[in-house]
Amino acid sequence: MRVINSLLAMMFLVFASLQINDPDPVIWILIYGTMAVVCVMAIFQYYLRWLMIIQSICYITYCVILIPGIRQWLASSDRSLLFDELAKMQYSYIEESREFLGLVICLVVLAGLWFKSAPVKRKN
Repeated sequence: MRVINSLLAMMFLVFASLQINDPDPVIWILIYGTMAVVCVMAIFQYYLRWLMIIQSICYITYCVILIPGIRQWLASSDRSLLFDELAKMQYSYIEESREFLGLVICLVVLAGLWFKSAPVKRKN
């Protein structure tokens, strides 16, 4: 698990560094930065479940805010626009869909760390 958590931490640090040119860089650097911190702590099997709860609540709330954008992208005829760099300037729902998917990645990693951090119950 140390290797996986190390790779995840590096991935989130790269994600955070790519947000410098984003329209809302502070939010996304914080989101990906805190994910990197949680992954680094997991390398050493140190889990702050209260932090994971706070992160999950924030990310789920942000996902709910972005639902109209993801619905619009799913309803569009050309879903490949999600990967088109110019489309995000033409359609705001493309950027919202990308943000939604980034949050889903964070939530999946948090769920994995949550289950990994669960106390082991031993039989006597």
